[in-house]
Formats: sequence, C-alpha cells, structure tokens
Amino acid sequence: QVQLVESGGGSVQAGGSLRLSCAASGSKYSRYCMAWFRQAPGKEREGVAAINSDGNTRYTDSVKGRFTISIDNAKNTLYLQMNSLKPEDTAMYYCAADPLLRCSLSSWSRLWNYFATRGQGTQVTVFS
Repeated sequence: QVQLVESGGGSVQAGGSLRLSCAASGSKYSRYCMAWFRQAPGKEREGVAAINSDGNTRYTDSVKGRFTISIDNAKNTLYLQMNSLKPEDTAMYYCAADPLLRCSLSSWSRLWNYFATRGQGTQVTVFS
C-alpha cells in the first residue's frame, strides 16, 4: 500500500513562488501516473499537472509555463514548482498516484476518483 503526504503549502503574494512536495511511502509502483490536483472553494477538483514513470508530463492550460512537475525517485518524492502565482491559484492541492492509469488520457485531469492513492492535501493561498 502506498501512502502520500503533501507539504509545502502556505500563503504567498501574487507573483511569488512555492514548491509543493508529496512524499510517498510504503509499497512502490514500478510504473505509474502521478498527478497534482487542486480544489478551490465552490469549484470542482481539477488536475493541474501529471507525470508518468517515463518522465512524460502534462499540464492544464492555466498553469503551463508557470508550474513544473517533477519526481525524485531516489527520495520517493513528487514536486510541484509553482512560479508567477496568481490569486486564482488559491486552492487545496492534492497529489495522487496510480499504477495502471495512463497520464496520456485526455481526461486525466478529471480522474481524481480513479487514482488508487490520494493524499490529504496542502493549502495554497495567493493574495494580491
């Protein structure tokens, strides 16, 4: 069983940066899709960025050029580097992992409920 724990959230002024971490423990997936999702109050949860075990990445349009997803396999940790933050990036951010789900699916950003392992979230607040 894989467990995921997010950290790195906080409050930051618009234009600033944060780096989120998602530490994985327990069993290890040899093949996987890992992703960051976020949910703002009153809004649906949406996929922000995803990465698979081949290193291929995907981003939702609103964060392209600003956010970077990466993984350190030696540390079993997923990262989300967030630059040029905007107030509309304010949300609870969650990481998720699945050994079978394909990040290449066009619907990946709507598949939160299909990920086998999901974290508890870390809050990001961007103020203007």
